Order: sequence, then C-alpha cells, then structure tokens
Amino acid sequence: MGSRATPSDAIASAVAALRAGQVIGLPTETVYGLAADASNPEAVRRIFAIKGRPSTHPVIVHIASMGQVLEWAREFVPAARALAERFWPGPLTLVLPRAASVPLEVTGGQDTVALRVPDHPMALAVLQAFGGGLAAPSANRYGRISPTTAAHVREDLGDEVRIVLDGGPSQVGLESTIVACLDGHVTVLRPGRIGIEAIEAVAGPVTPASLSAPRVPGSVVSHYAPRTPVELVAPAAVADVVSAHHGDGERVAVLAPSSPAGAASVAWIVAASDAETYGRDLYGHLRALDLAGADVIVVARPPDGPAWVAVQDRLTRAAAR
Repeated sequence: MGSRATPSDAIASAVAALRAGQVIGLPTETVYGLAADASNPEAVRRIFAIKGRPSTHPVIVHIASMGQVLEWAREFVPAARALAERFWPGPLTLVLPRAASVPLEVTGGQDTVALRVPDHPMALAVLQAFGGGLAAPSANRYGRISPTTAAHVREDLGDEVRIVLDGGPSQVGLESTIVACLDGHVTVLRPGRIGIEAIEAVAGPVTPASLSAPRVPGSVVSHYAPRTPVELVAPAAVADVVSAHHGDGERVAVLAPSSPAGAASVAWIVAASDAETYGRDLYGHLRALDLAGADVIVVARPPDGPAWVAVQDRLTRAAAR
C-alpha cells in the first residue's frame, strides 16, 4: 500500500518549487495567492504572465514576521510599526518606502513596497521554511473573482500552476486592508476587514488618499468581476428588477437578503445579514451565480456603515463595466 503525502511533505514540495523559481497556489486567511520568490524578477514576471496582469500593478510581498520588514523597506516608521504590532499576522498590508534591493517587478516600477504577514498556518509554515518574501497576488485571472478555496485556483488556472496547497476555505474572504505610511501620513488605499476606525485607534488620524498615492492592488474601477454582468440595486427593488429582466427574456441570478416565493430566477442565494459573514462568503457566492447560466446577476446593495465598506467596494468594482 502506497504512503500518503502529509502536510509537511506538501510544504516541502512547495518550498522546493519556489526556490526553483516556480509559482504555487498559497492559502491565506484573506484569499488564495499566486506565490513566487519576490527576490526573483523572472519568477515574479511568471505571476504576471499567468494572471494576465499589467506589469505596472504592484504585488504584495508576504513575509513571515515583522523582523523581515527592513529587508524590503528602507524605513519602518513608528505608525507602521504600531500597526504591524497590533494587526500582524493578519489582513493588513503596509505600503512603505522600497529598499534598494527590491525588484521593480514587485513594485510596479514605484518606489514603494507593500508588505504583509498573513494569518494562516500553512502560509506561515511555507514562509518560515522558505526564509524569504513571497510575492502573492490573488490566484485568479486579472480582474476576475478572487479565489477562496484551492478548487477555485485549479478552476481558474488549471495546469499553469502545478502545486496548489489546500489550506481550506479562506476565513476572511476579502483582500487585506492596504495602508500607506509615507511622508508622515497614514492613508487607507484599499478597504478590508480592518476598518478605518481600527487603524486610527492605533496610528492616529487617517489622511484621505490623493491622486499621487501609490498604485495598489484592487484599485482599478472594474475588478473582482464574474463573467456574467453584475447589477447592484436597492433591496426593495430586487423583485421588480428580476421581473423586468425576466420579462425581457433574460435569465437572472440573484444575491439578496431574502428569496421571495415564485421569483423568476435561475438561482437565488440568500445573503448573510452581518458584514463579516457576507464578506467571507461573497466571492464563493459570485462564483456560484456566475456558473448558474444567467444573463445577469442582480445583487441587493448591502447596508451602509463602517462594517460594510469593504463589501461595498468589492461589489461596486464587480458591477463596473
């Protein structure tokens, strides 16, 4: 009888592949990443080629601990250090001045670098065994729905990524909050699970992002999108919108807080009422609705409020065409 591979065998194989300049699928608590040696420009270029990602878009470098920050950033200002001490490991990315040795392929040609310590045991085990930083944007085609399971990575990328570590479903389900700590200012460049209030409680007032802010992942107008067009509507209007599409001969899939009896849809997913659960499940729900054979996905606009900012951001970009 043959022996079965253990998690440690899988991690060892993944680390060997990374050292050989290959790209792997890596679980994190936010979404699954497409990981490669961040110090190897050719390996990083492979990530961009697989994703179809523009070379001007920076990627986040994942590291094992705060002790590695100054290998990648030329300074670690007090505000950034305080945020790292409070939220790492976790769904927070810090944008800092780039160290001279960091390849421009990682930074999209900018003089800043994005760093994060992920809060996932398998990701941390790989990082600790590898010993360096891993560039790891979401493991999907550029602009599409981020993956939150190993199966999603395989569905999206197939044989282009031979090693996909399976760390179970992502527990956060939305990409990290990105915070720039530059020139004496703290700026939120992408919303995530960690909200502005939590950032300000640690680092002081947050400065609004300016047009000169660094480019960061997930900042383009259309992103996180299924192939099926998404339409965001007020919750009270969902039934009428579905009926109108049905009357035009269109097949409709729906994500909404409730499912009215007799609704003319090919699929209807009842959304969670709390922001954390909604965010964790959002990409899985959008993937399921994208496969339902509909002509349009109707999504009830989630509530307003600080807890919902990241969800609103992802849905607004998913609906942009």
